[in-house]
Amino acid sequence: MTHVADEVPLTLEGRPPKTLGVLDQGALWANLGVSLLGFSGAMFLVNPLGNAPLSLAAALVATVVGSLIGTAMVGLSAIPGTQTGQPAMVLLRGLFGARISYVPTLLNIVQMLGWGAFELWVIATGAGAIFPAVPYAVWVIVAGVLTTALTIWPLGSIRVLRRYVTIGVIIAMVWFTWFFLRQAPAQVGGSWTAFPAAVDYVIALSVSWVPMAADFARHSRSTGAAFAGVVGGYTLAQVACLGLGVYAVAIAGNADAVFGTFVAVPLGALFFAILVLRETDQSFANVYSTTVSLQNLMPRVDRRAFSVAIGVLTVVIALLVDVTSYGAFLTVIGAVFVPMFAVLAVDYFLLGGARRWNTEENAPSRWSMLVPWALGFVAYWLTTSTPTIAAWDGVWAGLREAIGLTRQVWMNGALGGALVAALVTLLIGLLLRNSSARR
Repeated sequence: MTHVADEVPLTLEGRPPKTLGVLDQGALWANLGVSLLGFSGAMFLVNPLGNAPLSLAAALVATVVGSLIGTAMVGLSAIPGTQTGQPAMVLLRGLFGARISYVPTLLNIVQMLGWGAFELWVIATGAGAIFPAVPYAVWVIVAGVLTTALTIWPLGSIRVLRRYVTIGVIIAMVWFTWFFLRQAPAQVGGSWTAFPAAVDYVIALSVSWVPMAADFARHSRSTGAAFAGVVGGYTLAQVACLGLGVYAVAIAGNADAVFGTFVAVPLGALFFAILVLRETDQSFANVYSTTVSLQNLMPRVDRRAFSVAIGVLTVVIALLVDVTSYGAFLTVIGAVFVPMFAVLAVDYFLLGGARRWNTEENAPSRWSMLVPWALGFVAYWLTTSTPTIAAWDGVWAGLREAIGLTRQVWMNGALGGALVAALVTLLIGLLLRNSSARR
């Protein structure tokens, strides 16, 4: 049983314990990298543009390249959390100032609530493939209760993942891989035409974790352990997950029938149940990050109260809202954090921010940092190939036409947005430094 001193402090004012080693974090991120959505999402990996399917080699290489790029971003975003001991949204006080940090905090709360509910839907759908007679609502409530319990004891939950759940997941993945490689039709044909778009898709899967990396890394024993745990654990797991998904989709014929393909394997129901149970770490991570994000707004409120309230709310959303249509909206919100990470990384690592990072409640506003963030956000949507909401995509298509920009197949939204945000941040930082030197 976890000692109270080894758990996350109840309020933001408490000192975070440094108890997570590289194996703890590697197991956490490996479990987050194995997602039921990743299996069905392999359809988008293989044919990201809808009209130019990739060859098997191209899809697998895109998975490795996209995972390494995306997890490197997540790993770097974890380091300031380890060094300052602060969760992700509190770190933004040092980037934007305390009051401006409330804006991305609210956006993060909205998206984490949505993703938490989305994961409850995934868990309930997966459990329904094993036990079709049990109503969807029952599985949502069960998953919600388990998620909330994990959130109340987060560090203890991570240690349980390392000691028990990860072993079961590895066995299940090996079991399914053995059967799928024998059953799947030969993966022939395809090309490398849509390779950049596939890389863009895989990067997007990885960098979606940027807004929460520091929430866990603040408890890391070292920056090396935090970075290695993210990059090593998540990359290996995501490559295995998407690779297995390619074969699962090939057997099923379409993404909607993928879960049934797993259950149909000998002992498939047993091993798929392990993967469904493991999916609760996804909902746990989202609900926990919602909790600590709220503490940026209300630092002296007991996180357990937040956990219960958020747990109940995610259950309600999963029961009443069509979360599948909500997913595209969540992608739009999530895109604001890619250029934001680039701004933070440049300011923190290259412009000396680590020496002066102010995460106090009265941290002064830094309006200049909004400029690279906004420009990076625009660059992201001008260059991305990921479809979201028709009306939203239409706005950016119109803007591209107005400025005479033709989006090329090699363009990558995540890299484009991050690069523009990073370069503008560097330019502003150097200009401000020169101005200070002249004064």
